[in-house]
Amino acid sequence: MAGSIRACASARCPPRNKEPDMTITTPDPRQGSASVFTAKSRARAFFQKYPILILLSIFWIVLMLAVAGLGHLVAPRDFMAMNLSERLSEPVGMGGTWAYPLGTDELGRDVVSRLIASIRISLTIAFLATLVSATIGVALGFLAAFLRGRAEQTILMVIDAQAAMPFMIIALAVLAFLGNSLTLFTILLGFYGWERIARIARGLAIAAQDQGYAAAVRDLGASPSRIYGLHILPNIASTLLVSMTLNFPEVILLESGLSFLGLGVQPPETSLGAMVGYGRDYIQSAPWIMLAPAAVIVVTTLCVSLLGDWLRDLFDPTLR
Repeated sequence: MAGSIRACASARCPPRNKEPDMTITTPDPRQGSASVFTAKSRARAFFQKYPILILLSIFWIVLMLAVAGLGHLVAPRDFMAMNLSERLSEPVGMGGTWAYPLGTDELGRDVVSRLIASIRISLTIAFLATLVSATIGVALGFLAAFLRGRAEQTILMVIDAQAAMPFMIIALAVLAFLGNSLTLFTILLGFYGWERIARIARGLAIAAQDQGYAAAVRDLGASPSRIYGLHILPNIASTLLVSMTLNFPEVILLESGLSFLGLGVQPPETSLGAMVGYGRDYIQSAPWIMLAPAAVIVVTTLCVSLLGDWLRDLFDPTLR
């Protein structure tokens, strides 16, 4: 009976009001810094994937490509224009004026304008020569992988013979006997380094033949040119691209060396190596003539080499 009365009273009587919650909540400082921490982690992950040296290398290469493609639009003067009254003018920082920021050479020609023209010609020669070298190497590598047998052994013997020959001496002999022109010079440099690309292309093509996609296309009746051109080549293109980026700076140095010896790009055209060759006679009285193109050669080859090494590590599945 008492239990039923207590239950009835509790049902009729409204519940007592709870005391108001007087606690003061303070924001968690970790929540405020969460976005900052996320931004830092993202920045850290970005620079781990793209190191600062790689970003600087990409910036420099893009700058050189822009100069090579659009430099003639921003060049202050014609690179062949002479002004004997301003010959051997000093650059800015060494007593010169902004009329000639990098000074002038022995004939009063603007070093900035000549440097822009030299970058355009040197990079064009290096790019075309690397493209010729890659074409020869990939074609012979694929041919050796497809023919096998004695034909493959013959191609490998040619590759070994090319690798054993000092290319600089061969280039000097060819240019001395056949003369020099920009087309001949570019084609000659295209025969440099093709043997390495041929070895890589042959090995990758042999390995790709044993994989499923090449065997499936072969079973469907595809021709060898279609198998190698449309299926194997796209799958090994990343490795070949890395090989080309490693061959590119060597071609630049080779062109610079031959032009420095007077057997490369001939006047009135100019190149980075030719500018260094012109300035060697004035290295004590006017060192700025050769310092600017020499610095461009060093920085460009270094940036391309760094980018090639980074691409090799990026595309290497064993490092992932």
